[in-house]
Amino acid sequence: MAKFKIKRDDTVVIIAGNHKGSPDNPTTGRVLEVLTNESKVIVEKVNLVRRQVKPVGDRAGGTIEKESPIHISNVALWDTDAGQRIKAGWKRNDDGVKVRVNRKTGAEIGAK
Repeated sequence: MAKFKIKRDDTVVIIAGNHKGSPDNPTTGRVLEVLTNESKVIVEKVNLVRRQVKPVGDRAGGTIEKESPIHISNVALWDTDAGQRIKAGWKRNDDGVKVRVNRKTGAEIGAK
């Protein structure tokens, strides 16, 4: 199983493909799921596809829109405060726990 620096609930920017956006207005979204075996991610409200579903239980049938996976090489971490892409690396903090860090600034990623 591969190790990725992108995790669930991270904010990412689409850097390649049909949903890339423009340099002035890049397409960003929250990662809903990381498919490690396929090297893909599912990003909220990006790469939407329409599917026909049959009624099951209380759910009505019809056409639904859902997110389709995007290859992990087509997304990059996004810093919402600075408004730019992040390159991530690994580092051990003072407690000896392995954490993701911004390679440019050294700040921890995802630290609350």
